[in-house]
Amino acid sequence: MTAPRVLTVRNLHHRYADGTQALNGVDFDLDAGECVALFGANGSGKTTFVLHLNGLMETAPEQGSIEVCGIPVNKSSLDRVRAKIGLVFQDSDEQLFMPTVLEDVAFGPANLGLSPAAAAARAKDMLERVGMSGAFRKAPYHLSAGEKRRVAIAGVLAMEPEILVLDEPTTFLDPPGQRDLATLLSSLPQAKILVTHDVEFARTLATRAVFFERGRVAGEGSVDEIIRRFDWVSGFRQLK
Repeated sequence: MTAPRVLTVRNLHHRYADGTQALNGVDFDLDAGECVALFGANGSGKTTFVLHLNGLMETAPEQGSIEVCGIPVNKSSLDRVRAKIGLVFQDSDEQLFMPTVLEDVAFGPANLGLSPAAAAARAKDMLERVGMSGAFRKAPYHLSAGEKRRVAIAGVLAMEPEILVLDEPTTFLDPPGQRDLATLLSSLPQAKILVTHDVEFARTLATRAVFFERGRVAGEGSVDEIIRRFDWVSGFRQLK
């Protein structure tokens, strides 16, 4: 039985104000429960692409369409879209801003309309899910990089999304932290998009890889196939 499709992108174009063509006709699909790695050099369009998925770009795409869980992405649908797709930023400090870990993770559910007690209860559940139940009263800035990443993920999970997008999730993490993160992510049922230069991390989690080049999808296949096809090792093309 085919898994339902949770993300459909067709012919997506984006041009920045300085004239840079960041996206030039991107097509992309994601099925429920699937984990896909996005590879490509800096400036290839990966981050611009994922920011469009939940309307975080300042301007709409100049052409193309995005559907998240059957919802077309436009100005009127952003609240519903952002409840379906959660973005974990490369720098966790950009997401953690409340005085305590518990308040930070409860912030999103409270904005969804949950009572303070219900928001706190959901936050505690999510923090337990990511192994951070002992940090409820801690200040986020006192946490290690790995702990911050877990709390940021808990904050996204508290919104109960169907899709997780993680931008360079292994940044600032030592090898044990990377292994712990891989174990955590593999336990989560959501569909996932990993924007990463870390090919070993992608090998651990992703069932498919997509290679971005000059604003286009230049190829897709298994992680190992894409690494071979584009000579992509540790986030860079091999020198020949």
